[in-house]
Amino acid sequence: MADRDRGILFVISGPSGAGKGTVRKEVFRHLDGLSFSISCTTRAPRPGERDGVDYRFIPRESFLKKVESGDFLEWAEVHGNLYGTLWSDVNENLEIGKDVVLEIDVQGALQVMDKCDDLVSIFLCPPSTEELERRLRARGSEDEDTIALRLKNALGEMAEIDKYDHVVINDDLNRAVEEMERIVALYRNRDKGDLA
Repeated sequence: MADRDRGILFVISGPSGAGKGTVRKEVFRHLDGLSFSISCTTRAPRPGERDGVDYRFIPRESFLKKVESGDFLEWAEVHGNLYGTLWSDVNENLEIGKDVVLEIDVQGALQVMDKCDDLVSIFLCPPSTEELERRLRARGSEDEDTIALRLKNALGEMAEIDKYDHVVINDDLNRAVEEMERIVALYRNRDKGDLA
């Protein structure tokens, strides 16, 4: 890893329904010094989601202007909606020594891996496609066509698993959170020179 005056970039990724948001929120409850980069999206908020907290919900035209300006570290069209991470959000925190967590889809994660050498990539995996389908249905926010599309896309995303530094299987929330916390601690300790 590079200069420890700079924060560490952690990328949590995996298929829709793997539990990225739930695991990330639990990790943030237990660990200090992490900054969450709030993604921009053109999709409508789900029940309970808040603008500027869960996502920045912006119109498609505004999103595309940011794409043209090169404002995004990564962006992708996923399930018919646009998602992206602003360069400025990430760099601002890394430069002041804060560790940054991106919670993004697989397309976006692969873009970040291409652009940044110094990051830690974590693939959050559901225990099975059956469980993934159950979780997507339990949301109650998508119709049958959307669920079918998300499941189809998930199979393609799972094929990218070998490109990640770490894989965490989310078969038990507490265990998955503990494993994620161990990964963060490993890299933080390594950068302090505690590990070879």
